[in-house]
Amino acid sequence: MKTAIASNGKDKNSDISDQAGRARYYLVFDASGKILEVIDNPFRTGGGGAGYGVAKMLADKGVGAIVAGDFGPKMIDAMGQRNLQYSTASGKVGDYAQGALKKSAKQ
Repeated sequence: MKTAIASNGKDKNSDISDQAGRARYYLVFDASGKILEVIDNPFRTGGGGAGYGVAKMLADKGVGAIVAGDFGPKMIDAMGQRNLQYSTASGKVGDYAQGALKKSAKQ
């Protein structure tokens, strides 16, 4: 399963974004913790609907789970409509990818 991690930067050394819908980037990983894609979030600025747009965009890319510091209620609803899993985390993107993703791949 692909996992998208909300990020403040374009690489694994970046901090996990505390805002899911308005994150600058999404780094998409496979179950082994390998980075597959870096997505510049087109919904990070502008009016409402960021959470809905992000959930749709990531689901359309085959993502099954999203990680961020926090999720708004509208994004949680949009993820539920698309059967996307989500979890909160903080720290470095790479630390999460190396630890949690690899651990879940072994289960």
